[in-house]
Amino acid sequence: MSDIQDSEASQPREPNPAKPSSQQAADAAAQPKPAEQSAQAAQSAPPQFSQHAPLPPPPHHATDAPWAQTWRFLAARLRAMSDKAGRRVMQRTLKIGVSARIFHPESGSKGLRSKTLQYLEESIAQWVMSRDVLVFMIPTVNTNGLVHPSNIRLRDYAKNLDGLVLQGGADVSPQSYAQAATRPEWSGDRVRDMYELELLHEFIEAGKPVLGICRGCQLINVAFGGTLYQDIATDVPSAIPHVNDMYDSNFHTLQFPPGSSLASLVKTENAVVNSIHHQAVRDLGRDLSVEAVSGPDQIVEAIRYRKAPFVMGLQWHPEFHRAGGAELLDCTPILDSFLRTARETRF
Repeated sequence: MSDIQDSEASQPREPNPAKPSSQQAADAAAQPKPAEQSAQAAQSAPPQFSQHAPLPPPPHHATDAPWAQTWRFLAARLRAMSDKAGRRVMQRTLKIGVSARIFHPESGSKGLRSKTLQYLEESIAQWVMSRDVLVFMIPTVNTNGLVHPSNIRLRDYAKNLDGLVLQGGADVSPQSYAQAATRPEWSGDRVRDMYELELLHEFIEAGKPVLGICRGCQLINVAFGGTLYQDIATDVPSAIPHVNDMYDSNFHTLQFPPGSSLASLVKTENAVVNSIHHQAVRDLGRDLSVEAVSGPDQIVEAIRYRKAPFVMGLQWHPEFHRAGGAELLDCTPILDSFLRTARETRF
């Protein structure tokens, strides 16, 4: 035989799987079926715990009473509605009131001059509106009017508007700070004083910001018990001219006393402002602080009420500054601070 045949002949032959021997058949019959093996294993094996982690307990609110689940749902809805309403309020355009100038009827005149007129100067409205806010002139009110009676009060304007600007105009009457006019032409407008003093009080009471300009600055001082120079040239002979024929082109420098909040707003030490007034703060009212003075003569140019978020008076006219030239103080930070306070206090 060949080498291949000798190799095959020497290897043991395996039994034919298709034809098991009698011994193999007997051994197979003796083996338990798969089902029997499982049953036997279950009977013989010691008891064991499941290998799976136990299920977590149900959430606490799943076992709550139905009313508790309902309350949580309603509370979540209320919070969402409150947040939405808050965002709408914060995004709502600000509404700023401006006090009215008053034209009193002239004796013997006809037409409009025979009527009481209330108006505002265009530049002040445009200055406030430059920050995209709505401006409303606040008229005087007369709840005892015989022709057109009304229940509207100045308090209603303070409630529904977000801030107040007291604009310039006629002199403050010396009667409003318990003095007599030293000259007839300085008698001022007592009617307007009473109207604006009430308006100022209502806005402060409502926690709303107030910005007084020129006459408005003087009125804030008077409202807290202060007095005025009836005429700077007469009462302070050493003072520079604070009004002349140049009107809004008459300028002077400012100085800021230590601790002035106004200085921190405008961030400059070389401020120049216009000067269009012949009266000014004399004795400072209670709880007021001086925020700026005229550089050459120390006449008070700005005041602040310390017990409110924002009640400030400026003796100059910021609404004229942009047209006056780049050298004049940029007053938009003051306006922005006033409007920011209006947003924070309008709730």
